Amino acid sequence: MRYFEAIKNRRSYYNISKESFLKDNELESLLKDAVKYTPSAFNSQSSRVVLLLNDNHNKFWSIVMTELRKRVPADKFSATEAKINSFASGYGTVLFYEDQAVVKGLQEQFPLYAENFGIWSNHSTGMLQHVVWVGLEEAGLGASLQHYNPIIDEDVRKEFNLPESWKLIAQMPFGNPTAQPDPAEYEDVEKRIKVFK
Repeated sequence: MRYFEAIKNRRSYYNISKESFLKDNELESLLKDAVKYTPSAFNSQSSRVVLLLNDNHNKFWSIVMTELRKRVPADKFSATEAKINSFASGYGTVLFYEDQAVVKGLQEQFPLYAENFGIWSNHSTGMLQHVVWVGLEEAGLGASLQHYNPIIDEDVRKEFNLPESWKLIAQMPFGNPTAQPDPAEYEDVEKRIKVFK
């Protein structure tokens, strides 16, 4: 699939299965390339990724479910439970982190730009998330981007023994698509871009 075809086809897939068109080592290779080659401000390379497969994928979504049960009223929990189960029914999950130790180090090294390094860190992770998402799309896998942080952060850090300086940004469950998403709606692009010649 050509690059822009993959970008155009990338969608949020909520119906995914516990199969993958890619072998585990191919998934690892995709993520390593994405992390290595996605740009970052000041070449900070602050992005971190965790790939959860098999029981680790299931443990992660169990943590999410447990935390949400504490917060969502029981009489309204069935919709939440169905949504989390749809993510848990996937093949794996990619966790996106930003290493705050790197951000802090750059703030100290370049105080003139200190207030921007957090913003630029978010730019880096956004680009990385898109690169991974398009890469999974190109491989025929469906994915979506979720944000259950910060309520799960501490339990996930402890479960997977992750550094305290890593800040959880987003979660991306993925697997083989079992249903197509609804058609996308786009605002008129002519209202969103200006060209001066």
